Amino acid sequence: MKRVHVIVSGDVQGVGYRYTMRMIAVDAGVAGWVRNRPDGTVEAEIEGTPAQVDEVLAWMAQGPPGARVDQARVTDAVPTGERAFDVR
Repeated sequence: MKRVHVIVSGDVQGVGYRYTMRMIAVDAGVAGWVRNRPDGTVEAEIEGTPAQVDEVLAWMAQGPPGARVDQARVTDAVPTGERAFDVR
């Protein structure tokens, strides 16, 4: 299993990013969470197979219609065995 921590910057709050990401994550079969941060970025952790994680990361680099993603900083994280995907 692979787990990554991601910080997405740009115009990513108030555009349905977190809720659309939850649908994408559930469809891809990954676990983890996503939340807004006070600085206007979106933070997430994603866990699954490398192919599943890469699928979600590819979507995160684009975001939903109405979003503008300037950067998605990805760092490796330790897998936790989490089973669900939550919006926090």
